[in-house]
Amino acid sequence: MNGYFDHNATTPLHPAARDAWLRASEKHWHNPSSLYRDAGMASQHLESARERLGTLIGTDAERIVFTSGATESNNALFAPLPPDALVLISAIEHPSLREASRGRQVLELPVNTDGVVEPDTLKSHLSAHRPALVSVMAANNESGTLQPWRELAALCRAHGVPFHTDAAQWLGKIDAADLGECDFITGSAHKFGGGKGCGFLVLPSEDSRLGFIRGGPQEHGRRAGTENYPAIEAMVTALESLTLRLGEVAQTQSGLRDAFIAQMRARFEPLRVISECSPRLWNTVLMVMPEHDNLKWLTRLSRRGFSISTGSACSSGKEGSSVVVTALGASAAELKRVVRISSGWETTAEDWQALAVAFEEVFEELNRGGRPQ
Repeated sequence: MNGYFDHNATTPLHPAARDAWLRASEKHWHNPSSLYRDAGMASQHLESARERLGTLIGTDAERIVFTSGATESNNALFAPLPPDALVLISAIEHPSLREASRGRQVLELPVNTDGVVEPDTLKSHLSAHRPALVSVMAANNESGTLQPWRELAALCRAHGVPFHTDAAQWLGKIDAADLGECDFITGSAHKFGGGKGCGFLVLPSEDSRLGFIRGGPQEHGRRAGTENYPAIEAMVTALESLTLRLGEVAQTQSGLRDAFIAQMRARFEPLRVISECSPRLWNTVLMVMPEHDNLKWLTRLSRRGFSISTGSACSSGKEGSSVVVTALGASAAELKRVVRISSGWETTAEDWQALAVAFEEVFEELNRGGRPQ
């Protein structure tokens, strides 16, 4: 039984990524910026990985800058913007983007009752303002809600405004071949089976920013520091492997997710599933439990071998940390009852069934006064 249901926080290393990392670490561990033959081979393989990633996300390889992950990428996005720059971000962005935008003039784009930024909302803001940047994530890390980023990017293009999407949750779960339509894209390896500490930022071809990390000429002068080729190779290999199975996995896992929701709803009334009527990731369920504090659910499920969360891992420890539920106008009491379930590519029907049973056992325990059996 696999009780890990927190894949939106981080994922286990994909076997193909592990093999790729070991091969790269054994054969091409040299500094790609050095001038001798073996370093040149490492540099060639690094650029090949960049080309392959560009193919997967539908963009030219020269637009890709490798980083340490989504947090660095999102911070780099705002680094060149002056304090008086106006930026539009959605009300449900990840903390790494929300915090990085501080110090600028920030306007939040509200979401509808399903947690989606509607194109007409953005259109009215673009008509009233001239922002330096618009940022709306592709898929929400808490609710799994899919945002209409293609339409939003097209609107921004028509108004001459750069558009960014944080695709950390989209990648590896939904086909990414059209993401290159966005001006800026954020990705993070450990969200789709790569290793931690590796990610990327896609910039517009004409973007001339230099040195958001200074100290060397790497990444065409944009991001100094010796490139971690083995981690980059593992990241790209993981994404290639998952992309081959996207249709099959989405169909299977969405069915298992919906069966779990039906079983939970039959047992827990009234159970609220956030953004249930909106297109969302096949692996994600954000629920407001009818009773009991979410930390009590989490700790007791953990004792039974199940890993879930109360929202974004980057906000853990903060009461009522769910950005999505807050944006939807939830009460303080509801915020304390939010739990997030996020399955993986190999999660089975038996795993989902066992989780539902564990919820029932915990409920009985809590109703007895919280005394473990």
